[in-house]
Amino acid sequence: MATRPVEIGPAGIQAALNIERLRLAHGLTQHQLAERCTTLGRPLTNTALSRTERTRRRCDIDDLVAIATALGVVPSALLESCLVATPVAAGALRVRG
Repeated sequence: MATRPVEIGPAGIQAALNIERLRLAHGLTQHQLAERCTTLGRPLTNTALSRTERTRRRCDIDDLVAIATALGVVPSALLESCLVATPVAAGALRVRG
């Protein structure tokens, strides 16, 4: 029996959009963000990040936490539908809806 991939739902699509928006707001390339995640202990390739941003790959919870940490936001910020960034500490961003 063939298995079908699980579709990416609204939360996954929103997370993908927010990851890309925040990455660009930080002036990071996909390669740089992937390196930050890898440095944090969650190996992530720029190809995997690209596929996540394009909603071709599901973002699991461990990836979400690593990406949020690498971007200086709380993980729930990547799920919010409207980004409003406010500083929380030197060089960090807090995102709220």
